[in-house]
This record gives sequence, structure tokens and C-alpha cells, in this order.
Amino acid sequence: MPHAVAVLGAGSWGTALAWILARCGGDVRLWCRREEQAAQIRAERLNRQYLPQLQLPDSITATHDLALAAIGADLVVVACPTASVRATLRALVEAAGVPPGITLAAKGLERDTGMRLSEVAIEELGPAPRLAVLSGPNLAGEIVREIPSATVIASHDPDWARRLQSRFATPFFRVYTNSDVAGVELGGALKNPIAIAAGISDGLGFGANTRATLLTRGLAEITRLGEAAGGRAETFRGLSGLGDLMATAGSPLSRNYRLGMALGSGVPLAEALASLHQVAEGVPTTTAAVRLAASLNVDIPLLTELHALFWEHRPVAEAVRGLLSRPYRDE
Repeated sequence: MPHAVAVLGAGSWGTALAWILARCGGDVRLWCRREEQAAQIRAERLNRQYLPQLQLPDSITATHDLALAAIGADLVVVACPTASVRATLRALVEAAGVPPGITLAAKGLERDTGMRLSEVAIEELGPAPRLAVLSGPNLAGEIVREIPSATVIASHDPDWARRLQSRFATPFFRVYTNSDVAGVELGGALKNPIAIAAGISDGLGFGANTRATLLTRGLAEITRLGEAAGGRAETFRGLSGLGDLMATAGSPLSRNYRLGMALGSGVPLAEALASLHQVAEGVPTTTAAVRLAASLNVDIPLLTELHALFWEHRPVAEAVRGLLSRPYRDE
């Protein structure tokens, strides 16, 4: 079992994962992008910006020094925003070399390339490290309250997945394994724009019928695009697909849902994004999804309307009319 772990990214999710890994024993190094954040965590044993309610154990060392965090670690967990994953991996190699094992816990697609993050990791690290992805209905604020939750670890290496399964598992955090890396990644990424759409619906004052329609048709788009991109249909009906969508598309703890609520209430996109003080992965993911769908000739009307809303300044009411006026078809 890995005896030293580096968690790269000290947002709410990275901090929660560091806390989970520390509970399971061993040395956990939490890499912070800013030195002042690392110093504050070391001094107070709290991440005041992202999880102020969580007391961190002494077995977690916060540092701004990437080499100090990663050298000697058997496992590196990447929990930074999707947009910075490539640069972080590149800096990791320069500071500490290629790690023996890596787990990607960010949820998104690289905006400019449409690549899954495991594909980005292979480009930056080569085929040497044991690679896994972690995704599921995992709202950090609930997990650190020890509310029963579950997640999925996917890897093409079943032995590595099982080792990580026991490494992350706690009595309240159940871990499943899966060999469908593409499906688990795509489900975790594509559910974020759908969660924004659900928030927009609620912000507009629409009802349960609208929400059910959005989530059902959104899952159909996720599955259609995900299968075309190499995932398995059953994966999108599991924790990293339907499960993550259900959690993210209705909880006030979800930044994507909160963003949608603000947009539906009439707040401009830039103002709504700024109010989050965190990254809403669903916004850049729409660009990557639309490009990916075009390359695979897959129809994704809901994601396409969201992309137009974000990047072409289409009014929300016009986007709703566009979806409702589409030609009739079989389900």
C-alpha cells in the first residue's frame, strides 16, 4: 500500500481527499498553489477558504513546494481544476519526476483539446505510472461530515484499482472499482453542464416536470456522447454517471448548480462566476463537449444550447425556446 501520498490542489475536494487518506493512515502532503494558504493551514489546521468546518489532522502537511510534496510519494492525487491539470503535471515532472502511481480526481475535459484528463496525463507523464481516475457523487461538504457516500475508482490495471479501493475506503465512504476509464471520466465531466441547466431551470421558477425532463434528456446526451467516445453504456447508469448527476444537479453544495440558479435568476455569467470564488467546471466543459460531439457526429442539443448561452450570449429564454421547438422524435 502507498505509505506517502501527495494531493495536488487544496480546494474543497483536494482537502477532503487529503483528510480521507489521512484517516486511512500514512503521510499525506497537501500541495497548495499559494504559499499563504499553505501557511494558514499549517498554523490553524483548517482550510478556512474552502472547508472551514474541517479540523485537519497533524498527519497532513500543507506545502507550496511541489518537490517537497511529491518526492518519495508512492501515490499522487491530482485534485486541481481541470484547466490547470496539464501545467500541474508538467511542473510535477520537473520538480519530482514521474510518480509511481497517480489518481486523477478532477472532473472535466481539457477545453482546447477535448481530451480526457487520463489522456492528458499520458501525454505529460508517458505510460510509466499506474494510472486511475476517481469520480462519483462526491460533494466534499457532505463527505467531511461523514455522511454515507460512494465513489468509483477506474483503472485499466485491476490490481492498482483494488489497492486504491482499500486506500480510500472508510466506514462512510464506499469505493467501487471499474475498468471503464473513459466512461467514468466522461460521466463525471459531462454531468456538470447538465447540473448548470438544472440550476437555470430552478432559477427560472420551473417545476418538477422540467427538472425531470432536463435530467433525463441530459443523461441521454451524456450516454450518447460517452459511448461514441469510448465509454460503456452501463457506466453512465452508475455512480459516476447518473449518481453524480443526481447529486450535482440539485444540491446547494454544487457550484455548477449554484451557477445555474444565478443565471436563471438573471445574473450575468461573469458576475455569477465571480460570486462562486471557485471553478465551475461545467462552463469550459461545454466547449470541449461540443467540439467532441462535432468530431464524432453526435447530436447534443442541450449541451449545444448551453454552449451558445455561455459563449454566444444567447438569452436564457431563447435557449429554452430552442430546445422546446426542436422537431419531434422518438425517445
